Amino acid sequence: MLKINHFSKTYPNGKKAVEDCTIHVKPGDLYGFIGHNGAGKTTTLKAVAGILEFDEGEIYVNGHSIQKEALLCKKDFAYIPDNPDIYENLTGIQYLNFIADIFEISEEKRKKEIDYFAEEFEIKNALNDIISSYSHGMKQKLVIISALIHEPKLLILDEPFVGLDPKAALTVKNIMREHCKKGGAVFFSTHVLDVAEKLCNSVAIIKSGKIVVSGSMEEIRGQESLEEVFMEILDNE
Repeated sequence: MLKINHFSKTYPNGKKAVEDCTIHVKPGDLYGFIGHNGAGKTTTLKAVAGILEFDEGEIYVNGHSIQKEALLCKKDFAYIPDNPDIYENLTGIQYLNFIADIFEISEEKRKKEIDYFAEEFEIKNALNDIISSYSHGMKQKLVIISALIHEPKLLILDEPFVGLDPKAALTVKNIMREHCKKGGAVFFSTHVLDVAEKLCNSVAIIKSGKIVVSGSMEEIRGQESLEEVFMEILDNE
């Protein structure tokens, strides 16, 4: 579903943000990407989403190169950034219809999907309001809905639970689980280790731009908690 092969990214100032990153996310994987602030998580996710160009390696989504076949890749995934920028002069429903138009979703299907997810996230009554009036959490819910309505095979999420109330966070977790049960995949960054431990079947830990460990959650944890493993890695810096 997602193959990151020997990916490296160096910024114009010469700083190497990520070095020789290799991660493979298979269909059905709920894959957590763990690291301290500035470790290279967001840089990697932006490269996967085709937002950042990169120097070395290759990234494939469903067999297609993000560098050479970006449009085909983007049909198969949805990317949700940690701080979404959306058109705040639109109403919620106008924004969702705009996204549905981009992905050529039929009127019947988009209505069904929007109604379902708007109910799940409890923002149906706000869809006719201007987005600029939304709270951060409401904007996050709207972006999540816009990501789901074209039924992507791969969900790429950067700190998806930030700004969400507990009920909405639980809804996102359930959606992620169901998506993977249906053969999709989820690749998401988080610093909430107990959430990753309970939710993920696979995990990679990145430190200072380099993958330190990756594999199944059981392999990484061993007899310890994910928090203990992560703190041991930081202490060995």
